[in-house]
Amino acid sequence: MRNTSDILIVGGGLNGPALALALAQTGHTVTLIDALPRDLRSSDAFDGRSYALALASQRLVDQIGVWSKVADKAQPMLDIKVTDGRSGQGPSPFFMHFDHAEIEDGPMGYMIEDRYLRRALRDAMEATDAITLIDAQTVVAQRIDHSGVTLTLASGETLRGGMVVGADGRRSGTAERAGIKRTGWDYGQTALVCAIEHQLPHHGVAHQFFMPAGPLAILPLSGNRSSIVWSEQSARAKAIQNLGDAEYLSALCPRFGDFLGEISLAGDRFTYPLNLTLANDLIADRLALVGDAAHGIHPIAGQGLNAGLRDVGALAEILTEAKRRGEDVSSPLVLERYQQWRRFDTASLAAATDAFNRLFSNDNPLLRLGRDIGMGIVGAIPGMRQTFIREAAGLTGDLPRLLQGRAI
Repeated sequence: MRNTSDILIVGGGLNGPALALALAQTGHTVTLIDALPRDLRSSDAFDGRSYALALASQRLVDQIGVWSKVADKAQPMLDIKVTDGRSGQGPSPFFMHFDHAEIEDGPMGYMIEDRYLRRALRDAMEATDAITLIDAQTVVAQRIDHSGVTLTLASGETLRGGMVVGADGRRSGTAERAGIKRTGWDYGQTALVCAIEHQLPHHGVAHQFFMPAGPLAILPLSGNRSSIVWSEQSARAKAIQNLGDAEYLSALCPRFGDFLGEISLAGDRFTYPLNLTLANDLIADRLALVGDAAHGIHPIAGQGLNAGLRDVGALAEILTEAKRRGEDVSSPLVLERYQQWRRFDTASLAAATDAFNRLFSNDNPLLRLGRDIGMGIVGAIPGMRQTFIREAAGLTGDLPRLLQGRAI
């Protein structure tokens, strides 16, 4: 058995490494177990995946020492335009337009490609003595006792730590082994994800176009490129994904329009089924969940990673403050503070994204009229616009210090 660290983190995506770095900065020793091999995590090939980092999330990335490594590759999101309509018919005349200039904090967020953020997090962990990385290994068993946690890897090796954090996605084995149940449902939708190159500049504008089958997000990347997250009914999405590149673009073009000129694919194409899945508890004995392991939501507002980074900021702050007070950081009293902090926010976000998807992913004429009028009203009232802008930037609610741009 290897007596490794104060905290064991299962999951090497984005939330797990961010948490490891935040904890290491404040005196914790951490072991992170990643199911994927190092070469795959460190690849610099562009595969089309990217993320919308809200301004508050960017502040956390900066505080853990990573933003300086990716800032020159990030695209600021300066405006957001939200419209409603049908494929091939253009948008409704009622819309919402959010301009970052209406608040004093800066851009509402940044688009960053997966390859850059993932590799920067990896490099930062490798340069941190307090973090031990274990690659290409899965956890097959976990045992909790009065003094700590024992994890058994597929290789047969066992690891020992004071507590475990599950950052291992919507099908979290960490949560399942702890007996944490989940609540949720399938939307019958699938997201088609890709990146495109286009003829005309996007000027840092992010677009959300609601159609009866599901929303289409067009998110600005560096240069004349954009990230596409395109939701369709699952059977239709499968048929589109099976098309060749030229036919795929032919299906996208009527939905996308011609406002950015000619378009072409850049990188690979992906699909993933859309569902809502919430862990009934965010904690168990000597255990906490963050990110999709705690709450997998609809991508309608691009808030999945941002919600996960709020978890990271809150958990790191609570564990660090407990350590400074001499408390057992894995005690039920300490972990309950984390659950109380994050429970309402995550449940509210899940309910909001679910309601938005149900409201907009249909062609009911009465609902269409109501939502179009609602968007027109929000777009016309400065105070309401500013509230939505601050929400999009992640600046509302009880923010952890890291997301305020402050050290723990």
